[in-house]
Amino acid sequence: MASLSLSAPFKPSIFPPPAASKTLKSQSLLCKLTTPGVRAIVSVSHGETRPSNLGLGLGSGTEESPYSLTFSPSSSAPPAAARGAADSSDVMGMLLRERIVFLGSQIDDFVADAIISQLLLLDAIDSTKDIRLFINSPGGSLSATMAIFDVVQLIRADVSTIGLGIAASTSSIILGGGTKGKRLAMPNTRIMLHQPLGGASGQAIDVEIQAKEIMHNKTNVTRLISGFTGRSFEQVQKDIDRDRYMSPIEAVEYGIIDGVIDQDSIIPLMPVPDKVKPKLNYEEINKDPRKFLTPEIPDDEIY
Repeated sequence: MASLSLSAPFKPSIFPPPAASKTLKSQSLLCKLTTPGVRAIVSVSHGETRPSNLGLGLGSGTEESPYSLTFSPSSSAPPAAARGAADSSDVMGMLLRERIVFLGSQIDDFVADAIISQLLLLDAIDSTKDIRLFINSPGGSLSATMAIFDVVQLIRADVSTIGLGIAASTSSIILGGGTKGKRLAMPNTRIMLHQPLGGASGQAIDVEIQAKEIMHNKTNVTRLISGFTGRSFEQVQKDIDRDRYMSPIEAVEYGIIDGVIDQDSIIPLMPVPDKVKPKLNYEEINKDPRKFLTPEIPDDEIY
């Protein structure tokens, strides 16, 4: 938003000096222009109010005006939507600096492009450090999912996939496609496998073409799941005929993930057990201070 101020220059020939008994006053008229978001301030001296043709368009009059135009931007807060987008981008930027990628929506081409670009960027920055890919998604487009899956397999950096909330349908393929030994899930995550969904309408030949494509996708999905779980092709094909929901423990047994994150894994325990930590006993210290200075620890408790 910008503001427009008009000031009248001092011209003795145009503005004669006022009478001494008359108090000079200045009036400010706030006029809205035809252009939205712009305001004009018209300043008139000697208590006179002069008409302004600002509403008819600037510079359209034939008379020479004693007023001068001044534009000045006025500070205003950005719209709420812009602030929300900026905050979201700041959060994603901070996560990227920690080598964290978050997949938290239904998978479509736009989401896949964003995830892929982040994975490629982090791999180009440093391929020796792990990338953590958090997944909370109900699935989505199979082609977009295949693009993410292939990039996870392509990049040099290890990708640790972490499921939370729900990892269903195609997102479970991304979860299982992480680096072996680094595929994890939160304790309350639900993981679901099923065969590809689709439909077709139109002429018989068109339906036949789409049916062949759906069967190809089913075979491809079965092959991928069989590859990262170690299960046979026939068993996976039978298991995904219907929606198969799993707990994290069941997903570990099936081979989709390698472990479940619990409190001990998120906040590691001290490497030294509590029984090895010296505990102050002031009564014993008073009896033999030298023993306190050289504590004796049994050999079987030294790690």
